[in-house]
Amino acid sequence: MAGKRTLKRQLSLTQAIMLGTAGTLGSGVFVLSGHAAALAGPAGIWAILIAGILSFSIALNYCELATTYPETGGAMTYVREAWGKGLVSFLVGSMDCISSTFYTALSAVSFAYSASVFFPGIASSKFGIGAVAIGAILFFVTLNIIGVTKIGNMQVVMGIILLVAFAIYVIAGFTMPNGFSTATLLLQGGRWFATDDFGTNLGMILKTIALIYSMYVGFEVIADDAEEIKNPTKNIPIAIMVSLFLIVLVYTLVFAVARGTSADIAGSETALTDSINLFLGKPGVTMIGIAGMIGSLTAISSSMLSATRESFSLSRDGAWPSFLSRLNKSRVPYFSILMIGAISILITSIGAVDFLSYITSGGYLFILFMSNLAMITLHKKYPFIHRPFKVAFFPLTPIIASLVCLLVLAFSEVNALLFMGGLLAIFAIYYFIRLGITSWQNEHKLSHNPGRYRLVIPIQSDSGMENVIRLGARIAKATSDANLCLLQVIEPEVSENPEAKTQLIRSRQYALEKFIVHAVEQNVPMYAKSITAPTLTEGIIDDLKSDDNVRLTLFKWPVNEKEQARFAETLQPIMQHGITNVGVLFDRGIDKLENILVPVGGGYHSKFAIQIAETLSKADNGTIDVVQVVDANVDEEVYEDQMAFLQEIVMTQLGTIPGNMNLYLVRSDDPVRAIIDETEQRDYDLVIIGSHEGEPQAEHLFGEVVDSIRKATRTSVLAVRQHESPASSWWRRQFHSNSKKK
Repeated sequence: MAGKRTLKRQLSLTQAIMLGTAGTLGSGVFVLSGHAAALAGPAGIWAILIAGILSFSIALNYCELATTYPETGGAMTYVREAWGKGLVSFLVGSMDCISSTFYTALSAVSFAYSASVFFPGIASSKFGIGAVAIGAILFFVTLNIIGVTKIGNMQVVMGIILLVAFAIYVIAGFTMPNGFSTATLLLQGGRWFATDDFGTNLGMILKTIALIYSMYVGFEVIADDAEEIKNPTKNIPIAIMVSLFLIVLVYTLVFAVARGTSADIAGSETALTDSINLFLGKPGVTMIGIAGMIGSLTAISSSMLSATRESFSLSRDGAWPSFLSRLNKSRVPYFSILMIGAISILITSIGAVDFLSYITSGGYLFILFMSNLAMITLHKKYPFIHRPFKVAFFPLTPIIASLVCLLVLAFSEVNALLFMGGLLAIFAIYYFIRLGITSWQNEHKLSHNPGRYRLVIPIQSDSGMENVIRLGARIAKATSDANLCLLQVIEPEVSENPEAKTQLIRSRQYALEKFIVHAVEQNVPMYAKSITAPTLTEGIIDDLKSDDNVRLTLFKWPVNEKEQARFAETLQPIMQHGITNVGVLFDRGIDKLENILVPVGGGYHSKFAIQIAETLSKADNGTIDVVQVVDANVDEEVYEDQMAFLQEIVMTQLGTIPGNMNLYLVRSDDPVRAIIDETEQRDYDLVIIGSHEGEPQAEHLFGEVVDSIRKATRTSVLAVRQHESPASSWWRRQFHSNSKKK
């Protein structure tokens, strides 16, 4: 299993259609119909219809892009393919994330207004609306953190409920007494517009389109999840076009009924319930109120999921802070969820539905505009690439789509455009600051002497350091600008004795001459260093504190049992300090590194083992087997979920799944025995295993599991522990402990 991680294609055509329909129908039409009526009056119908027709030109482009690049990421993927990982890609990905976040806030406000139908006190003040909206966001933040994020079939069910509710609303509105009438719909004299000035009327239509355009982004959601859709070549275009057709049809008919039933809906956030009350009474109000709440909750769920996935991807790619891609035990990016939730709550405090909608629409229009330009660039860049769906009249279609985006943006609310421009400026500033900081850090590290990184190997009293040096040289070779440091700790009494000091200097020189051959073989610099300290432990800690440029401190596990107890007491304080990555080699012979086994339990230190394995594999062009043990009787669904979890661990650590890395699961009720069996069945040169999560104890420095494996296997074992301050370690363990209890 190599290359980039791919998600399981499990969404059917029906699910894909509802993915683009349910979340989009979920909130906008309930709260924006009244605002559209206030802006354009009966001509709001034309605004909705024209917006839908114009959207088909953009949707056709997305049919081609999503089938050519059927991967998760949508617009960011297309822009990255066109112009690489630069500022443009960063801005598109960031705006896609923040637009989904604004849509989360808009949907939460919509939920609050729908709930006010049953609890009128909510709408009596902005505080009431805001409090309910914030409560809805917090609810979904909690669900996402504990791992309740799967919405597959729920989208189908919710979509059907919404479509049925809208069908009843439209049919009853056109057939029941007190329902739709042309006289109510049109202005006096049967007019669509209040004026005869074409320019004024066109501007009003375009301004309304700018307000409501966030209601038409369902096809963008389908493209975002293209990697999970079955038979993408056929199903993606059908899903995009059918979902957009359904949305345009529903919006046009629903607005016609609402405005044709009552002109008083203008400016109302509950236009649908206000109008249905006139022809279906309280049962109709209840139905639309419930549909509005369900739809809004569905929209919150899908938009928050989309925003957190985009934030996670940006973090994993190094564009956003790395902590946003950290996963909890439920395999969700909890820091991303908390951040998106916090921003959504902050946005919700704005309260103004029309302003939120303008910003959301503006953000999506910017993303769609850049996608259209990317499509033109990709045709020039890759003229012969296979395109399963080819848009007609290229390049006219993407040019028209781009002009549509610009035209609608030009008629957006000025303050909303200024706000969006400010966001783009902030993201651009962050991008360049991050580039500057990264450049400075790299230069600072390169200025360290000697070399960029040190790999420290303390000279221990036990003989047989040969393979430790060879292993260290291989790691240094694969690490840019790294060198080996043989560290000798001299006790004060010895340093004050000239003869003893001379003898130690000679022994250090002998060690350097003896082992330099391994550094020369790997073409890495190597030097020896002496430091005076009462004990080996204190000497190593003092040296590490004086120079924090150490990538790894590598030890050899003594062969002599008496020496083992003494060495454990020496190493324990170093590990507890958490100031260096530690590796201990249990040496049973290493001639080559062609096959490496990495058992993974998902812990903090096992992830570091993956990094070390990937580094070492470069030395001999070796292969890596990353294995996780699961319960023997686990069902297929959980089995697949665990495989996805294992893939996610590797992707988070390395950014990709290298071509020389195999991932697999082993079913067993005894993890230790399962790993030992793996080493016996396959010809491994080295096992790299991460420490347990707890505090290092002298009797089990890396944990009982590691000890059991290294004692039973005939293969050399490298046990590793990633550096972490005691406070950070304690907090992380507390968090994981609480997560397990939940």
